[in-house]
Order: sequence, then structure tokens, then C-alpha cells
Amino acid sequence: MEQKILDLIFQIANEFNEQLENKIAIHQGREAHLYGRNGVLDSLGLVSFVMAVEQSVESEFSVAVTLADEKALSQQNSPFQTIGSLADYIKKLIEEASRTSG
Repeated sequence: MEQKILDLIFQIANEFNEQLENKIAIHQGREAHLYGRNGVLDSLGLVSFVMAVEQSVESEFSVAVTLADEKALSQQNSPFQTIGSLADYIKKLIEEASRTSG
């Protein structure tokens, strides 16, 4: 599941890179910065990116996840810093959703 999540995020990052002046460094893999001090996405870009990821996750895993909520924003380490931190957060949300629905 983790690789599938990463693949979804990389695919969306590739699509975003077509329009971004400062590209998401996908060649860095999980360590590629998205948002924050070293990130390339501004607030609006992050919102668009997160929406695209949510839609892809729902299509791929048949699970609706909300990435930008109070839970995500209140974490000490933002899940939006890198591709890897976002993938880990998505995996956690999918696992929680499957436990509550199963």
C-alpha cells in the first residue's frame, strides 16, 4: 500500500511540475519537499495539491480521506513537509478508516 500511495503522490507532483516555476524535486523520492521552509508549494498550491491527492486516494483505495483538517494542522511535524511525510499520513488515515469501517 505504501508504494501505491507514493506512486499517486509522485504522479500528482509530476502533473504540478508542468505548471510550477520551482519544481518539486521528485528525484529526491520521499525526501522531496512540498511545503514549509524548504517547500516549493505556496498555500494555494498546497490546497490544490492536497485536493488532487485526496481525489486520487479515494479513487484508488475507495476511502475518502480529509488531509487538511484540524488533526493534520495541529501536529508538531506537518504531514505536508515532504512527499514521505504526506505518504505516511495518508497510510495512517487509510488504516484508521479501514479499522472503523471493518
